[in-house]
Amino acid sequence: MEKVRNLVFRFLRLFVRLFYRKPEIIGLENLPQEPCILVGNHSQMHGPIIGELFFPDAYTWCAGQMMELKAVPAYAFQDFWSRKPKYIRWFYKLLSYAIAPLSVCIFNEARTIPVYHNKRIVKTFKQTLARLGEGRNIIIFPEHDAPYDHILCDFQTGFVDVARAYYKQTGKVLSFVPMYLAPKLRQVHLGTPIPYAPENAIKEERQRICDQLMTQISQLARSLPRHKVVPYNNVSKKAYNYNREEECTQ
Repeated sequence: MEKVRNLVFRFLRLFVRLFYRKPEIIGLENLPQEPCILVGNHSQMHGPIIGELFFPDAYTWCAGQMMELKAVPAYAFQDFWSRKPKYIRWFYKLLSYAIAPLSVCIFNEARTIPVYHNKRIVKTFKQTLARLGEGRNIIIFPEHDAPYDHILCDFQTGFVDVARAYYKQTGKVLSFVPMYLAPKLRQVHLGTPIPYAPENAIKEERQRICDQLMTQISQLARSLPRHKVVPYNNVSKKAYNYNREEECTQ
């Protein structure tokens, strides 16, 4: 069964790679020599695809529910399609069940780390620290369904605790690199690293680092030529905002 799942994943990966145009990655010089955490806007499906295909030395945090057959339907519907018009939601509820086997195949075979919001978070941190110890970078898309500005949704802050655990384990300071994905421009922009400050209280560090990440990502977006921002929420393309605030649709 595992061999079949691996073959299916390799075929799907190749298929997507053939048709998904490679983005230009700008700011690679900003990546530290030591392992780091790249933190970006989710851009719906674009974030995971770009992470898997074009950052070969990185592992991406993935919702653990998308890796478990029984958990996929409820999570997928709520996260992807709950904003769809009421008259068509029945279709997306059926679709959430249909994609479950495929989701389990893809996300278990890809370079992912399952993320949990209960006591299993220990597994998330253990795998993350192991990958960092191998010299791998970690990619995290921490947006959640709460507004921040016309570019981003607000960030969940718990991922910053990885830096605290990494410092305790290695004595090394981990940096967070802001990353703006602009699929409409076929570009990825990397900003200035933000190092963890172990002398500060962790609650203070969570907020400081997330504030600086969101500020940089929004600034990167605004600095680019006019384009539509692919949002975190799965909304109609007509509702996409432009990167210029004065042209916002919502």
